[in-house]
Amino acid sequence: MSVQEPLRLAEGEYRFACLVWDHEPLPSGDLVKLAADALGWKKSTTYTVLKKLCERGVLQNSGGTVTSRVAKQAVQCAESAAVVDKTFGGSLPRFVAAFLSAKPISDAEAAEIRALLDAAHDKEV
Repeated sequence: MSVQEPLRLAEGEYRFACLVWDHEPLPSGDLVKLAADALGWKKSTTYTVLKKLCERGVLQNSGGTVTSRVAKQAVQCAESAAVVDKTFGGSLPRFVAAFLSAKPISDAEAAEIRALLDAAHDKEV
């Protein structure tokens, strides 16, 4: 199993993990209620997905308290890299060009992106 494989989550798994990231630590019973309200899931579905994500090392359920073992940012990074690799042949410039051609960005967003690029470039130099 590759290092990134456990970080790739299906849509439902990601939304479920977001509940944990947003509310951790939380009792598993509270997670059942959150999943019912936010996702429309039954108790059995919640515990099935929880068990699966615990087995994959994304979450942990210790003494009935659920917490994450993997940071949300790590999952987002793996998912983003997978999209760029799969859809744009690993080319970040092609991804950005496609994104910008479909949706205009504000001046504030452009400034934030420039700052991110400058910071990333400074790390590499």
